[in-house]
Amino acid sequence: MPGQDAIQIDQVERILQEPGADWDRRTHRFAVLAEAASRSGLGRSWRIRRPQSADALVFEAWVEMVRGRHAGKMEDARAAGELCYRAAEAVPDDPAPWVVLLGILRVMRADSRDLFAVWGEITSRDPWNREAHLQMLRYLSPEECGSRSSQMDFVETVRASVPSDAPAVGVELAALVDEHSRTTAQGGVEALLVRRQWANHRAVRVLDGALRDWPRPGHLRHAAALADLNLLAYALAQAGRVRESADTFALIGDTVTAWPWTLDGEPVEEFRYWQSKA
Repeated sequence: MPGQDAIQIDQVERILQEPGADWDRRTHRFAVLAEAASRSGLGRSWRIRRPQSADALVFEAWVEMVRGRHAGKMEDARAAGELCYRAAEAVPDDPAPWVVLLGILRVMRADSRDLFAVWGEITSRDPWNREAHLQMLRYLSPEECGSRSSQMDFVETVRASVPSDAPAVGVELAALVDEHSRTTAQGGVEALLVRRQWANHRAVRVLDGALRDWPRPGHLRHAAALADLNLLAYALAQAGRVRESADTFALIGDTVTAWPWTLDGEPVEEFRYWQSKA
């Protein structure tokens, strides 16, 4: 009888292979499974069992990146990066090795030139990769290696060309939620008046555009569509527009994502509270 690790490895391998060349769904599955495996030895076990598997190499690197993100530093970033390069050589069309390498460089607070070089590798293979866009958004934030202006420059560049149903369509709204969280964390008068941020022209434009398109059944088809709908529901609540979120909550159903609800407390409790208001 196969051991528990072998059974889990076979399951993870099958889940990652199922989307084929649907890079959006593959990347999403890597992210979810690596987060779940970050407290186990599954990543290393799979790579040892299948040393020539590109997916096993990427998965171990992704698990190490997740651990590093939680810890604030990586135990061996160079080794994790080498796994990415080996996988990229084995599967040159797949953006996944480059996506996790971008995340590793972000944890390392690497030079922006290195990140933008990897960014180019990703976008040449998958122009609207959601995970990569969110990694760049956070790297360019004032909390990490950028500034508010550099983050906004990135957002404006994306906004100018992103299709309304692309996996990266939520980047600008994510930036607004980050700004809301930043202001709240600073405290003082600005935190008390944080709702004013949602009344400015840019925020109103973003929310109005998302409300027009996102809640339409079938419009958002990417793997993390429900995560973006959670983001929209949260933003509408913070903007004092919760009554307009009924259709969004209806599409979400019971799929609650930790972020951004965790910004204000226990995610499910926060979600249920605002869902009842809607």
